[in-house]
Amino acid sequence: MLGHDLHDEVVRHFAEKPGAPEADQVRHQVRECLRYLYLVSRHPDRLGGLFLPVEQDIDEIWHYLILQTREYRELCEQRLPGGYFIHHRSVSYDTYQAAPGREAAAEEALRWIPLYTAAFGPFDEDALPHWTVVRFLHDELGMTLAEIAALEAGVAASPADMR
Repeated sequence: MLGHDLHDEVVRHFAEKPGAPEADQVRHQVRECLRYLYLVSRHPDRLGGLFLPVEQDIDEIWHYLILQTREYRELCEQRLPGGYFIHHRSVSYDTYQAAPGREAAAEEALRWIPLYTAAFGPFDEDALPHWTVVRFLHDELGMTLAEIAALEAGVAASPADMR
């Protein structure tokens, strides 16, 4: 989606930072960032305006892409399914959670899972560290990746379980 040159540039940029993960892990981060953008573009009616459900490393890649203004605009408007520019706004989770309320925020966080699995298949071990709620379900609630993949919209773990 990014094109070979920009993809390599992004991987190199993040792999060369002090304390950075190996280039293979950075490639997984770039993949998950693009998957996030794909889902936002494909489902603006369901996902528009929701809190970013991915880890900081994905957000940093998104910031880097935004700074490549020409290429980012082309990605959004010509390569992603929605065909529109995806804007970014930073807000803390505490601020975001206060607006819709804790249960609504939990439901919104779970909304991503069935859309992701429908588009890309089940989460795998390489994707797991980058999706906050998926990692929580796996690590804290003990759900397997297969159980997470089987979640349907609105039938996910109880919001009370996410407290």
